[in-house]
Amino acid sequence: MSVNQPQTLRELKESGYQSRPVKQEMRTNLLRFLREGETPFDGILGYEETVLPQIYNGILSQHDMLFLGLRGQGKTRMLRQLVNLLDEWMPIVAGSEIHDDPLKPLSKYSRDLIAEKADDTPIEWIGREGRYHEKLATPDVTIADLIGEVDLIKHAEGRHLASEDVLHFGLIPRSHRGIFCMNELPDLSPKIQVGLFNVLEERDIQIRGFPIRLELDLSLVFSANPEDYTNRGRIVTPLKDRIGSVVRTHYPLTRELGIEITKENAWTDRDADIDVQVPRYLQEVIEEIARLARTSPHVNQASGVSVRMSIANYENMISNGERRAAVLGQSATIARPADLSFLTASARGKMELTMSEEPGEEDELLRRIMDEAISVIFGASLSPKQFRNVVEHLDMGKTVDLSDNSPTETILAAFDMIPQFRQQLETVAEDLEPEIFNSPLKEELLVSVGEFVLHGLYSANRINRQISSGGAQFG
Repeated sequence: MSVNQPQTLRELKESGYQSRPVKQEMRTNLLRFLREGETPFDGILGYEETVLPQIYNGILSQHDMLFLGLRGQGKTRMLRQLVNLLDEWMPIVAGSEIHDDPLKPLSKYSRDLIAEKADDTPIEWIGREGRYHEKLATPDVTIADLIGEVDLIKHAEGRHLASEDVLHFGLIPRSHRGIFCMNELPDLSPKIQVGLFNVLEERDIQIRGFPIRLELDLSLVFSANPEDYTNRGRIVTPLKDRIGSVVRTHYPLTRELGIEITKENAWTDRDADIDVQVPRYLQEVIEEIARLARTSPHVNQASGVSVRMSIANYENMISNGERRAAVLGQSATIARPADLSFLTASARGKMELTMSEEPGEEDELLRRIMDEAISVIFGASLSPKQFRNVVEHLDMGKTVDLSDNSPTETILAAFDMIPQFRQQLETVAEDLEPEIFNSPLKEELLVSVGEFVLHGLYSANRINRQISSGGAQFG
């Protein structure tokens, strides 16, 4: 904020400042963003042609909005970024609890202060972040939390119960001239939802029967999962009818987009001195795991499978590579398919099963989905027929033992026992990851590709596999 900003009501009037409704402010700033070819939503990918136009239209129409979608679809992140559409600084009457406009005061406190000090009334400036308030809807939320309550301490100090001075304002009045967000709206009890009617329709409030007419200037936004997601509650129809725009969100429409979102949000720029690179085919496997879970009949699709599962899996894959490199004394490594066996920890709880959740059932489903994901990605670029020599070698009773902590040399020595396998791996590795292939991590890449081929052959029912802790035996 500039030190030259008006500090009194007189200076504010002399500056030519004109107040405007918050929705008009958001509309004007959005039009500026659009004219400049920019977006107020940073890091939101895949919604450019679907969700963002719905949001832009709602803002341009000056609607209150409901973001409706399954978990992990970026609803809360987008709601919080709506503050980017507010002016950077806004003047208020100094000390006002509800951010009173100095030119149009609402509360008795501000009206009395201006009546007493006139043009000498002190002015404060608040940033856009201070104009956004958020509440998570839970069954124990009360009208007092949202609207306000009689403050008995103020009454005990001698203020009359019939006076506005005795009231304690809730979150909604304190969001005056800003944005108020109610997350998970269906979880709010129907009685409290009914209490939002007047706020949405008339923009006024009543506290304990006090006929307080506060013409609140608000942009009200909500988030919710589809109504059939939970039996805890639903949005009451009259309240939904008063919400101007309902914006539907969705999961990434393509695998490539999902990978981009995962890499954008995962913690990959780490403080350790170990560099872990994840080949593209493993990035595709991680995203395919989530995509398959979203179509599995064993997963409750009304609940959804969050993008957070792909992000957590990607981070855990990198972490297992870090752990292996630290144990083997390496400064750089390549993620391997063996690292996938440790992703159950980051995938647990990210999806709800339709089957009975017996002990270990979720982990077994995750392993089956991982195998299917490997099969899909393997089949997209490789064919089991390419590796008949591997199948024939193992059909002779030979085995290949892989462990996530095995040194590169040990695994390559096992691969060298299979005729022509090393040459095949070099061809495939150069085709799949040419940049890594021509780096000092070439041998690490060959190990990763070799494991990928063996898991792919197993998923194609060409060879057998026995899973052990942190590894697998193929034969």
